[in-house]
Amino acid sequence: MSSYKNQRFRARLGFALRGLAHALRTEASLRLQALAGAAALLVLLVLRPPPLWWALVLLASAAVVAAELFNTAIEHLADLLHPQQSPAIRLVKDCAAAGVLVAVLGALGVAVALLVHLLLGSA
Repeated sequence: MSSYKNQRFRARLGFALRGLAHALRTEASLRLQALAGAAALLVLLVLRPPPLWWALVLLASAAVVAAELFNTAIEHLADLLHPQQSPAIRLVKDCAAAGVLVAVLGALGVAVALLVHLLLGSA
């Protein structure tokens, strides 16, 4: 059984923060997604939309960062288990990258909807 299982919350939080810090140090795409999330937060602070929009934008931003973290984990695990070129591993990595793309497109949809809401003043 893994030493990571059944640890106290504080220990598990430390594992998660260590993973996040490592991914931010080593993955340019995650840094870009985190920067986009910070920019979205700045836009929220400036535009001050209703609370529902805060929730939607923050949830969409978190989904993108989470997808990028899952993608990173899958890529590292795939490379560790199968370091040589493999069409099957390439497909796994492509599908993980597609998951990030879908999350990004969803977040862009939320951004467009927010802009339409603010420009047209609709509910």
